[in-house]
Amino acid sequence: MMTVMTSDLGLRERKKQRTRQAISDAAIQLFLARGYDAVSVADVAAAAEVSKPTLFKYFRSKDELILDRIDDHRAEPAQVVRGRSAGESPLDALHRHQLRLLADRDPVTGISDRPQVIAFQRLLYNTESLANALLAYSIEGVELLRDALVEACGPGPHRVTAGLVANQILITTRRLGLDNWAQVAGGRTTEDLYPEAVAAVNHAYALLRGGVGDYCG
Repeated sequence: MMTVMTSDLGLRERKKQRTRQAISDAAIQLFLARGYDAVSVADVAAAAEVSKPTLFKYFRSKDELILDRIDDHRAEPAQVVRGRSAGESPLDALHRHQLRLLADRDPVTGISDRPQVIAFQRLLYNTESLANALLAYSIEGVELLRDALVEACGPGPHRVTAGLVANQILITTRRLGLDNWAQVAGGRTTEDLYPEAVAAVNHAYALLRGGVGDYCG
């Protein structure tokens, strides 16, 4: 009986995952083809062959249909800090992680020349109505990294210090990604740009160590 119930739960969960993926895929396809503002939630539901109430069971808002694609990266810096090697500083762990993302040509770094990735990032960064959603997304990421830094380094004078450090790190990372994406969107190949991107990350973390290293280098 327990085996049957577990199997049923697994089947339902896989079905939910497929439905969520179908909704997400339909949304991105419509947004890229017609523009974010020209597509309604009803349009997405129809394309995914689900009802609007069903869509809202998986995504709380239209913005989430876009931000879901990058949601894993929101908590990633905090996870890197918590999972760093013994004796490794948070900044060193984040620096190492950023270099690995570049080597993997992860889209979040801007070093990806896949047409759909470039188009998605253009949609994300150039759609004015997504600006507030991106801001809220960024703030949540800062808070997660702040808490991880407090655990790793202590609160310093107060939690505000950790928040300022987290904010500086994530703004720097985002700026590097935007610069890389603009270069690739402008026609640079990823192989041509990669050495410059690595040098930029190394330079940025040298500046961060000079600026915030005293808190938790």
